[in-house]
Amino acid sequence: MISCCSPGLSSEEEKKLQKMAHALGNPVRFEILKFLFTQPGCITGDIVDILPVSQSTTSQHLKVLKDAGWIEGEVAGTAVSYCLNQRDISWFQESMKDLLKD
Repeated sequence: MISCCSPGLSSEEEKKLQKMAHALGNPVRFEILKFLFTQPGCITGDIVDILPVSQSTTSQHLKVLKDAGWIEGEVAGTAVSYCLNQRDISWFQESMKDLLKD
């Protein structure tokens, strides 16, 4: 394992980049992100309806995506409405461009 940081990234930023990339490695989480690109502001039940997994499994995947910075959740009554975290997604895009450029 390489112990130094990537050019232009602090060690914290590198960890965040790794966490975001890791979250993309699961096909269910990837499907959730694709869905939220076209259907922002969905509650968990909307997302469960398009996936071949249970609500509890979907909730676990949503937690991973939220912890990694891909999505945000806002409480809407008794449900949580999910949308993409545009700030962190833009950061990820720029960081990957910089990383691949070096």
